[in-house]
This record gives sequence, C-alpha cells and structure tokens, in this order.
Amino acid sequence: MDMNQTTLLRRDENGVSLLTINRTDRLNALDYATIDRLLAALDEIAADRSLRVVILTGAGERAFSAGADIFGLASSLARGVDVAVREFVERGQRLTARIEAFPKPVIVAVNGLAYGAGCEIAEAAPLTLASERASFAKPEIDLGFPPPFGGTQRLPRLVGRKRALAMILTGEPIPAARAAEIGLVNQVVPHEQLLPEALRLASVIRGKSPGAVAAALAAVTRGLDTTVAEGLAIEASQFSMMALTPDVDAGLRRFADRRRRAHERLPFQGA
Repeated sequence: MDMNQTTLLRRDENGVSLLTINRTDRLNALDYATIDRLLAALDEIAADRSLRVVILTGAGERAFSAGADIFGLASSLARGVDVAVREFVERGQRLTARIEAFPKPVIVAVNGLAYGAGCEIAEAAPLTLASERASFAKPEIDLGFPPPFGGTQRLPRLVGRKRALAMILTGEPIPAARAAEIGLVNQVVPHEQLLPEALRLASVIRGKSPGAVAAALAAVTRGLDTTVAEGLAIEASQFSMMALTPDVDAGLRRFADRRRRAHERLPFQGA
C-alpha cells in the first residue's frame, strides 16, 4: 500500500513495511509534515499485527536525509523560542524516541547523506545498514546550535564521548566505513545491495517469535539508561512475560526435537 502523501512512501509486503522519505528535491530533508507522517505511519504499523519489521530509507541516489528542514525552523523561531522548541525540537525528539522505543525492529537503510536529523534517526534505530556511498555528519554546529533531535545523548552512548564530540563540534562528515568502525552503523554493503540486504535481514527477524523480538528490544532499550542491576531486573521481567507463552513452548519443543534427531544420527557407541 502507498500513502497518498508523496513525501512519505509506504509499501507493506510479507510482514515488512518499507517507508521511503521522498523529498529528493530537498535531499529528503525532514519538514514538519513529513515528520508527522512518519509518526502516523509508525502508529499504524505498531497496531497492525501482520507487520513485523520496518525498513526506513530515502528516495533517490544522493541522500537518506540531509537533516531537518531549516525553513520550518526559521519560521518557528520568528514566532519565538518557545514556539521553536515545541514545533521543531519536541517534534523531532518525538520521532527519534518513537523509533528508538518502537516495539518492532526498525532497520534504517542509509543510501546516501545522513546529516543532522538523518544521522539522529540512524542513531535512534536499533539496526542501521549503510551503502558504501553513505556519509554521516552533525552540521548543526554551523547553524549555531547543538543537535536537537537526541544527537547529543544517543551518539555518545553509541560511539563514546570523544568520538561523538569530534563529530558534533566540527560538523565534518565521516564515510560509511568509519561509521561502521565506531559503531554508528551495523554494516556497510555495496550500494546496489543495500535494500536487498535490509530485506534479507528483515526476513530473518520476521521468522522469529514477535513476542520474543519485542521483549528483547524492550530489555535492551530500557536497560541502557539504567544500572546493570536495574537492567537485569528489566531483563528478568521481559523473560517472565514470555516464559509461559506458546512461543516458548514451541521453541523448547523444536530444540528437543533437534537434539533427539542429532542423537539418533550418532554412531552406535555400545560395548
């Protein structure tokens, strides 16, 4: 299915929802309307039990997203700082927080520039793949403000304080290989293989128990902001929620069957 709003395309197939930011004339910059459409699409996907994984990418060959639409920020600022915080900062933070805490895996497929808000989306997603042509940057410093969509918080947690500050304070881009080296992305793939690899990864995850996937996402995401002891309690809670479900029963049966078949294939060891 395709959304009628052309700045965000959506296709649902085989349990995977593919979302494509489609503002190629603006290097897929995120204006307010597109952010709102992304949030609405995620709400719909969360409620649809047939959809198991989300892939988010950008249209065209040049950019995943070059960042937030600065024209919208300028318009909001003209009406006051409080308006800008409400319309620009809080809206962007809602998007990255929604992606970070989404109950289904979000795979970001970075096909080109991921600057500003585009980089912050990559930081928030549980899984990020990058084309060999991708690059990442935090250019907000050149506009006179720090990254406002969660970048000052998530990037240091991902790559370390010093590496994050080098990106944030200079605004200089890094290539995809460096992004993988420091842990900003999971994997770099040939450009033409980016979407096929994202779909392959989505297919693997789609074959797992949806309850177990959601529990694992929740345990990791919630545990990162706690002490180890508190995180272990979260982990135990997520296990308890799943322990008596049919998914666990089926998983244990499959494991027992595999062990039995493996034992039957062993050569006779009797005296």
